[in-house]
Amino acid sequence: MEASAPNTATRFAAAMLAAMMSWPAVATEGGLGRSVTGMTVLPDAGIVPSEPLTIFSVEQIYIDGSIGASRQVPVSGRTSLGIEGEVAFTLASVLRTWGSVGGWSFASGITLPYVWSEVTGSLSAGPGARSATDRTSNLFDLYFTPVLAGYHLSQTDHVALSFNFWAPTGEYEANALANPSLNNWTFVPQIAYTKLVPKYDMEFDVTLGLQLYTRNTATDYHNAPLLTLDVMGLKKFNNGLGVGLVVGTTQQLGNDSGPTADRLNGFVGRDVSVGPVVTLNTKLFGKNALSASLRWVPNVMSVNRLKSTRSFQAGATVAF
Repeated sequence: MEASAPNTATRFAAAMLAAMMSWPAVATEGGLGRSVTGMTVLPDAGIVPSEPLTIFSVEQIYIDGSIGASRQVPVSGRTSLGIEGEVAFTLASVLRTWGSVGGWSFASGITLPYVWSEVTGSLSAGPGARSATDRTSNLFDLYFTPVLAGYHLSQTDHVALSFNFWAPTGEYEANALANPSLNNWTFVPQIAYTKLVPKYDMEFDVTLGLQLYTRNTATDYHNAPLLTLDVMGLKKFNNGLGVGLVVGTTQQLGNDSGPTADRLNGFVGRDVSVGPVVTLNTKLFGKNALSASLRWVPNVMSVNRLKSTRSFQAGATVAF
C-alpha cells in the first residue's frame, strides 16, 4: 500500500504544516498558547521523502470557543473573567527535502502565517469589571523548521524527528486583547511515527511534541511547557479517499510563572479533542501530486484552555 514518492511527499508536507497550527494569543497566557489540540497529525507524519523535492502547502484553520466566566484568564498582563475568541488562520508554507544520507532523509522549511481574530473578555476596572472586544488582522509569528530527519525502520514503520521554532516577528501591543503575536520564542522538538497496514489499507500516525516558551517581556508572563499528543487512524480507498478519526490531548507541564500567573495559582491547563478526518490524494492537472484534507476536532474536555466545538482545518499540498 505504500504510495509513490510524490504522493508521500505531499502528505508528509501536509502533516508538517498541521504541526504548526496555533492560536494568536488568546493553560498559557490567553488560554491556548500555540497549540490547537488534534491538529498536529496527518497521514505519513513519520515519512520523510528521500528524493529532493520542493513542496508548497496552504492551510486554513477556523476555531472559536470560550473559557467560562467562572474562571480568571491571564491575557495581556491582566486578568479577564472568562474569555471568548474567534480566529481565521491562513498558513502558506514551503518545504524542501534534501535527499538521504546513511538511511536518514532530511528536510527544512518555513511557514508564513496570517491571522484574523476577535477576542472578548471581562476586564477588571476599579471595583467592577467591563466587557471589552478587540480585533486584529495581520501577519502572525513566523515558523521555522531548520532540521527534520526521517528514518525508515521498515517498509511499514517510519519515524521523523524535527526541531522547530516560532519567532516573535508579529506586531504586539501589551494592552491589546487580540494580538498577531505571542511575543515570545517557542521551541518545539517533535517526533512523529507512521505505521502502515497494507493488508487492510489502513494507517496509524502519532505526533508527540513539546512546546518550550520564553518569557513575554511585555507582560512578564512565562508559559509553562506544553506536551501535545495527537493520534490518527485512517482507512484508505482505491479512489484516493481516506476517512479516519483523530484523538488528541494537550497537557501543561508545571505552572505558568510571573505576577499574573502567580495570582492564578499557575493557571495549569489541559484538554482532549476527538473528531473525524477526510483525506484525498490525486493529481493536479494530471501531473503533480496533490494531497488535501478536512477535519473537525471538537474539545470533549477542557480545563483552563479555550474550549471549542467548532474547530476546523482544511488544507492542500502540492509537490514539485
